[in-house]
Amino acid sequence: MKKEDLRIVYMGTPDFAVESLRALVEGGYNIVGVITMPDKPVGRHGSVLQASPVKQYALSQGLPVLQPEKLKDETFLSDLRALNADLQIVVAFRMLPEVVWNMPRLGTFNLHASLLPQYRGAAPINWAVINGDTETGATTFFLTHEIDTGKIIRQKHLPIADTDDVEKVHDALMVMGAGLVLETVDLLLEGKTDAIPQEEFYKDPSELRPAPKIFKETCRINWNLPVKRIYDFIRGLSPYPAAWTELVSPEGTRSVLKIYQSEKRMAAHDKPVGTILTDKKSYIDVAAEDGFLRLLSVQLAGKKRLAVTEFLNGFKQIGEYRVDSSDQG
Repeated sequence: MKKEDLRIVYMGTPDFAVESLRALVEGGYNIVGVITMPDKPVGRHGSVLQASPVKQYALSQGLPVLQPEKLKDETFLSDLRALNADLQIVVAFRMLPEVVWNMPRLGTFNLHASLLPQYRGAAPINWAVINGDTETGATTFFLTHEIDTGKIIRQKHLPIADTDDVEKVHDALMVMGAGLVLETVDLLLEGKTDAIPQEEFYKDPSELRPAPKIFKETCRINWNLPVKRIYDFIRGLSPYPAAWTELVSPEGTRSVLKIYQSEKRMAAHDKPVGTILTDKKSYIDVAAEDGFLRLLSVQLAGKKRLAVTEFLNGFKQIGEYRVDSSDQG
């Protein structure tokens, strides 16, 4: 079968998913429909509806778009069947019911932003950086009942530098993932549908690291960890949703400080964990057990993100504060 004859339905929502859709469209593949989330109310009163990045791109290319509220809705299922897809591709969408993923004759494959079976779950890029991994990658796999557990079709590896934050890794995986999607479609076109069960990639489930959804409380910095762990935690959440801590004034009032960028400074010292050291002009160091975190880019609640040199212009008294280092275990 030629690529022009293979009927593809594409499912995705955020920017990460646009890159693969663009690669398919520009590569001359036959996208017969795009499924994305319903438009989101935005603005002060939710009076403006905002289309997802995938919808915006799909409309710019004249592609038909479906936006089901519920994926088991009969009207949607009927519209989906009418597209008569040979293959469905999912990139950063939501969990599909079997009635959807089992519909096309070649099945449905997903692009996941990790080297499966590692980092199954909603936030694989964040957790790979938070855990200090030096490598991650992307995987295409066939959908099955359990989330992120289907047979693996293809994988590509990506190194993570010690200075990379999650944005940099996300953007690199987005581009690499688009190439992997095209490779996978081409394999299926050639009839090469051999895929490897994920169980063949590990001996014991205890080897697997999960990638659960990240909530606000997940992002709170535990200053009792080693410097390297805190440093990785900050870059694994930067720029979004951002690691945060509480600044505590001498009077005991608290304010939230987001930290976007830091440096490791390994040093023996006798300062209590959470102590802040500063020259009031150029640096802010926070004491951890085995050294200091030098803060480079921060944001006080209600203010904009600033480089530390700018931040200090309006907050010279920060040396009298400390960060909350109570054990968040």
